[in-house]
Amino acid sequence: MSKTFAAVSTMVGTIIGAGILGIPYVVMRSGFLIGVLNMIVIAAILLLVNLYLGEIGLRTKTNHHLSGYAEKYLGKKGKLLMFFAFAFGVYSALIAYLIGEGESFSYFFFNSTDYSLYFGIAFWFLLSAITYFGLKALEEGEEFGIVVIFLLIISIAIFYANKIDVSNLTYNNPSLFYVPFGVILFAFLGFSAIPEVERILRKDKGLTKRVICISSLVTLIIYIIFTAIVVGSQSQPTPQLATLALGKVFIFFGILTMFTSYLALATALVDTFRFDFKKTKNRAWLYTICLPLPIFLILHFFNKASFIKILGIGGVISGTIVAALILLMIKKAKKLGSRKPEYSVPYSRILAWLIVLILAAGAVLEIWSSF
Repeated sequence: MSKTFAAVSTMVGTIIGAGILGIPYVVMRSGFLIGVLNMIVIAAILLLVNLYLGEIGLRTKTNHHLSGYAEKYLGKKGKLLMFFAFAFGVYSALIAYLIGEGESFSYFFFNSTDYSLYFGIAFWFLLSAITYFGLKALEEGEEFGIVVIFLLIISIAIFYANKIDVSNLTYNNPSLFYVPFGVILFAFLGFSAIPEVERILRKDKGLTKRVICISSLVTLIIYIIFTAIVVGSQSQPTPQLATLALGKVFIFFGILTMFTSYLALATALVDTFRFDFKKTKNRAWLYTICLPLPIFLILHFFNKASFIKILGIGGVISGTIVAALILLMIKKAKKLGSRKPEYSVPYSRILAWLIVLILAAGAVLEIWSSF
């Protein structure tokens, strides 16, 4: 396996998670072309930010995770803010996956979502136990997860491509142009993959820029194809979880996708508490699992358990803060970096502000529309 292929697989596998299951719903509301425009704009913004993050890594002699780079270039407060953004995104995703798994299991067994609360609770107990005991075969959830996702996409393409009705793709509602932003932003987030990519390419660092560009393009193409097939083939409104509209085989694929995504994120958060904040394994595990269930129960109690809204809010808040911190870090790294990088992306203060303003505006609209 070539280093480029291994690095691209790692990055694409990190980016593409269960967030893909929510894209068709929000795109169907705004219209396909508006959804694709959202994807292209977000992909372009995050490509630039990821290239900046890659350059930060190449300008730094020692390897770090996001919090480590933030501490090095922005100090303790930068580290804490980066951790908050990362943890907020992870907790949001874990809560959304409890909602999604509850609905999927309920629909799989009973053809309705009436029992989603009970299945969500059961799923939390199961994944909490697996996260604690650290089953080695399952800790590599992302590797298995990307295989499941590609099988899901290929299967949907085979079974539904000939059912696409072009008229479903021509509808557009400009007044809802902002609706897909949060979920699509969440689906494109993969900042944590960059340090791992650079470790894979430690003897071929010159390939870093190429890998980031290829991974971003592959992800964009997959999202557009998946969305076109699901939206184009459905005459009825798409549910918040796309797989619920496609039959039980695809519901099962969706269950596996959320399972592996939940496990990978929970494990990453446990490791962050353990290694970045020096917590014991038990305490790190408790910090990771203690929030999702009570928030999940509260949302159900008030009838606010929405897979899409949780992903959207998590995406815009986490993505905006992390991107802003990276834009601050690259400016410092260009001045204070300890090695010459294999590539350098020009820095523009105007462009950096424009990116932050776009993401912040998307965050405000996403949060405003959720209440």
